Amino acid sequence: MMFTHRTRAGAAALAAFAILAAALPAGAAALPAGAAALPAGAAALPAGAAARPAGGDPLGRFSRQSPAWHSCVRGPEDAPGKELEAVGGRCAEVTVPLDYARPGGRTLTVAVARVPATDTAHRAGTLVVNEGGPADPVIENLTARRAAMKDVGARYDLVGVDPRFTGRNTSLDCGWTTASYFRWAGTDRAGFDRMAAFERDLATRCREQAGDLLPYASTRNAARDMDLVRGVLGERRISYLGISYGTYLGEVYTAMFPGRTDRVVLDGVHEPGRLAPWPIHGTEQAHDDALRDWADRAAAHHGTYGLGGTADAVLATVARIQTAAVERPLTVGTYRLDQHVVPLLLLASLGDDTARGDAYVAGMVRTLRQAAGTGRAEPDELLAELLPELLTAKGSPYGSTQTAYLCADTPGPRDVEVFRRAVERSRARHPLFGPLLNDVTPCAFWTPSRERPTVVDNDVPALLLNATGDPRVPYATARAMRARWHSSRLVIVEGSFRHGVYGAYGNACVDDTVNAYLADGRLPGADRTCVVVPEK
Repeated sequence: MMFTHRTRAGAAALAAFAILAAALPAGAAALPAGAAALPAGAAALPAGAAARPAGGDPLGRFSRQSPAWHSCVRGPEDAPGKELEAVGGRCAEVTVPLDYARPGGRTLTVAVARVPATDTAHRAGTLVVNEGGPADPVIENLTARRAAMKDVGARYDLVGVDPRFTGRNTSLDCGWTTASYFRWAGTDRAGFDRMAAFERDLATRCREQAGDLLPYASTRNAARDMDLVRGVLGERRISYLGISYGTYLGEVYTAMFPGRTDRVVLDGVHEPGRLAPWPIHGTEQAHDDALRDWADRAAAHHGTYGLGGTADAVLATVARIQTAAVERPLTVGTYRLDQHVVPLLLLASLGDDTARGDAYVAGMVRTLRQAAGTGRAEPDELLAELLPELLTAKGSPYGSTQTAYLCADTPGPRDVEVFRRAVERSRARHPLFGPLLNDVTPCAFWTPSRERPTVVDNDVPALLLNATGDPRVPYATARAMRARWHSSRLVIVEGSFRHGVYGAYGNACVDDTVNAYLADGRLPGADRTCVVVPEK
């Protein structure tokens, strides 16, 4: 819920966990409970790399690696791997230090995929992609990004790096029974205290089961890994495309490694300093607006959805669902959805204002309404995908890793009363989303980070993209980043409530602007306003 932009309809709501986000890739390996040690296979550099002289460079033995490229297909059910294979993609593992302050110590590997340029006569370099999260896998969506680039895609080596502990890498698993720590604070002090205890337990589980890894799951280390991969690939500079949280990773990378980027595109722009430990704190109004925008369209299709003939009537339906959940948990399939979870599901569903997205939200609301009215309902398509991630151990590696990144990146309040006051201040104006977005987080109980937060005070000529109604990163955030980076240009999509706008919605104004910049490296002469393309 830093919320990530996803390329599949159902996963668009799972992106609520990206910051809040995402479905776990099939077969992601988890560390055994209680065993934070890395697997033996990740304990040392490949023999060939270790044998090379490093000179005086403490990272020399890492940067001089020669990747052993191999098939990306991990088994008969690996659809993303097969898609990569079909376009010539190859995969490798690059060894990196667990702790960059001690490069002679323990190591781990990060998975890398590369789709080589086919127009080699006009090759523009290497474009590294990050899909968001934090902790979203990158490799599984790489071919979709290549398709969005159209002809200019043939001029780039397209590279995906799964950040440490995510995707195809060995995962960090705290043994949670949830993919997200986000919970609604409740209606009273007792409810707030229950949620504070819940968050404390999540932090305790991480400390007990993965404590020696937690300090090394951070955006700064992901940026260091990305730069090491740059060197291993033999590139002096890389171009970069970051979506959602990936925009923050790009900002941190350019601050830590100035002069090592060429063309930079940030889609759904996060402003440094606002990311953690309340990753979408301050977006209550934006989410209220997105919910009302959906309600307007749902009312216009009352004959199909049956949720109310006006936006106010649809919103009243939503309010009655939450009121019912306060009185007693709603039973959906085998799951019990209480007052602390229902607002999260509603917030998770926002961020895609297409007809497809509207239908997903409407289906979920209809299911919740039935459960509120009759006491029980079977999950619709969206909830059937979302609930196992949110309310079972299946989502633990994702939620554990994402939280580790957030808590390491930015120190936050450690006094639960700070959160309590924020909840109460927000409740009157934002009764549904205020107590959710201001509640206690595990970071209040986390071991303090060993590193100071990254200060992003540079100026990068980048192309920034944002929808004016983006609920995850409000338009004002993109404007603030545009003011910070004077050399950048901002492309907005007026009247859109989408999170992530490039390459997913067929908006020629956006896509052509990005692709022209990637083709020739020239930013538009001025900021640009695009409009929503009507669906056919």
